[in-house]
Amino acid sequence: MLSAVRVLIIGSGGREHALTAALREDPAVSHLVAAPGNPGMAAVAEVASVNPLDPVQVTELAQRVRADLVVIGPEAPLTAGVSDAVRAAGIACFGPSAAAAELEGSKAFAKKVMASAGVTATADAVVCTTEAEAAAALAKFGPPYVVKNDSLAAGKGVVVTSDYDQALRHAVDCERVVIEQYLDGPEVSLFVVADGVTAVPLMLAQDFKRVGNGDTGPNTGGMGAYAPVTWAPADLVPRMMTTVVEPVLAEMAAQGRPFNGVLYVGLALTSQGPKVVEFNVRFGDPETQVVLPLLRSSLLELLHAAATGRLAEVSPPTWADQYAVCVVIAAGGYPTTSRAGDVIVGGEGPGYLHAGTARAATGELVTTGGRALGCTALGDTLAQARERAYELVHRVRLDGAVYRDDIADR
Repeated sequence: MLSAVRVLIIGSGGREHALTAALREDPAVSHLVAAPGNPGMAAVAEVASVNPLDPVQVTELAQRVRADLVVIGPEAPLTAGVSDAVRAAGIACFGPSAAAAELEGSKAFAKKVMASAGVTATADAVVCTTEAEAAAALAKFGPPYVVKNDSLAAGKGVVVTSDYDQALRHAVDCERVVIEQYLDGPEVSLFVVADGVTAVPLMLAQDFKRVGNGDTGPNTGGMGAYAPVTWAPADLVPRMMTTVVEPVLAEMAAQGRPFNGVLYVGLALTSQGPKVVEFNVRFGDPETQVVLPLLRSSLLELLHAAATGRLAEVSPPTWADQYAVCVVIAAGGYPTTSRAGDVIVGGEGPGYLHAGTARAATGELVTTGGRALGCTALGDTLAQARERAYELVHRVRLDGAVYRDDIADR
């Protein structure tokens, strides 16, 4: 059994606040530090200043706070090699190496890995670097067009549209894109914790990427989520573990890139069966805000075992027999132009997970742009969880607030 574990969490978003809140409840955690953190995280952890993209700064901070475990939340520090530096200093770290993080850092690389691993359950795709190549790929697949920035884009690098000019413009603006076949059907999110050899699936969730009600408007980093996904086929998770996750992790190990951390598998349940939409190499946002509150077994034990190669020794996760719903509130103008500095009233306390917030010199809570809050509630039914989440939403006062009214409504 773990005891007196000192944990450092790197990041400042809603996902990191959810991780911080969950770890704060674990009696084995003796000290919790968040860097750079946010006002919500500051209420449950010590907050330290750090550039999360600087491997040296993060490693020095981990040594200074005597961390037994470092948990890296966002994708950018992972692709920058922060986990490599922390591990090189002899500190257990949850998060893939820079080499393994390329699964998210490059959509083209992820497609190559799936092909090498024999994973066929994904969309046909073409990598394009010129306007002529993009035009040919768009003509090949036809509408709806799916154009993905090949590199990291903070959840906003994907355009799905029937507008040819918009699709081509996005391809040209991104310089290097993956243009692929459109996958019909609803999407679900699967998180898998891995230690390089062993993989453990978590609860399925569903998020809502479009900014507007009825899945209208541009894609965002996510406007809400719910869990569990009770309507998904009962064999979906074990099937995806066998046909997708395990072959991909084996291929990564064979390439000298063993995957240690959480692999996000975005799945489309198409008319031809489930197919992989994308991989991420960290917890998704806002799905994390509904999955972790339902976890009843120890999150610390799970993360620490993955970081130290002992995942096979840990019992499978256990879950509350409840539902969770998260509704995101974003700053005015999101996602095209997000205002910063607007005062947020009522966004503190149980159920509010902070992302783009800061504390003004006057002490007021203000927006920093983008998504500000995740309003998360549990219930014995999905309808009850949804009602409670929107009660949290309606208690918040924020000029120009952007949120959807239909999260988990279908």
